[in-house]
Amino acid sequence: MANDRSSVRWGILSTAKIGLEKVIPGISRSQTGIAAAIASRDLGRAKSTASELGIEKAYGSYEELLADPDIDAIYNPLPNHMHVPLTVQAVEAGKHVLCEKPIALSADEARQLLDLPKDKLVAEGFMVRAHPQWIRAREIVRSGALGELRAIQSFFSYFNADPGNIRNKADIGGGALLDIGCYPMVAGRYFFEAEPTRVLSLIDRDPDFGTDRLSSALLDFGQGRRLDFTVSTQLVPYQRINLVGTKARLEIMIPYNAPQSEEVLIRLDDGTGFADLTAKSETIGSSDQYAKLIDVFGRATRGEIDLPYGPADAVQNMAILDALFASEKADGWASIDN
Repeated sequence: MANDRSSVRWGILSTAKIGLEKVIPGISRSQTGIAAAIASRDLGRAKSTASELGIEKAYGSYEELLADPDIDAIYNPLPNHMHVPLTVQAVEAGKHVLCEKPIALSADEARQLLDLPKDKLVAEGFMVRAHPQWIRAREIVRSGALGELRAIQSFFSYFNADPGNIRNKADIGGGALLDIGCYPMVAGRYFFEAEPTRVLSLIDRDPDFGTDRLSSALLDFGQGRRLDFTVSTQLVPYQRINLVGTKARLEIMIPYNAPQSEEVLIRLDDGTGFADLTAKSETIGSSDQYAKLIDVFGRATRGEIDLPYGPADAVQNMAILDALFASEKADGWASIDN
């Protein structure tokens, strides 16, 4: 845990569950950051949370936190429709911003971030790209051990039918694609190291919520490369990635919400035996992907490294998601609007 004045002093907007359970502990375990303040529209809740988590300051409004001159960076885990407005306010208040995914409700909304002052960094919080298992998996792909990577398959699901949950509110960005479909989409971009040119989606919507509760997608990366995935907010919890090449297949067992500070497995299989009998497991040491992300962002704010994924990357993510929804409406292929 960082604890000197060179530390990046983080302010957290809201007492959202992901912040309390994942990101704030990640900040505490990081080498560069310290959770210095938290804000809630309920001051009492902010104070009790700050006391429980050892956070120095508590505020009863987001604006008060943004006005604090001692805060260097903001973590924004607010509901999806508040991501861009509060990120803009934070940057205009002189703060760097790490924003939860999806960074916006559309690519057009996300493009507002491209016009912000460049001396303050903005990034979309895809912690998976900082996890050693993703980094190791890409090393294996680059090594040629899979042969030519041609197909990526992924599944990600959980069950949540609570009408009061923000993930089930269509008007503020609920639904499977925006909540978790963005993860396999990012996996395709990360492992192919390329961009899709067109997409096709098949979407089932909840008749009461109006959100997409079961979404499947096919993304064409050209040159015979494709990503297909299915995500759902109303199926048994499950997740997996398979990277399939001409020589071997690599399986990431818990690709998206790997347990913090626990070992995980990836498996390499050359396909010479059925039922995974020839799969060889590799253990990836215990790691906190949120702490890793905080350190990547923190070092970038201090000028030690370049920020690997900034606003332009986030806009591209939203453009792909926009195309998936456009495909649903068109009942056919949709191009990416860059």
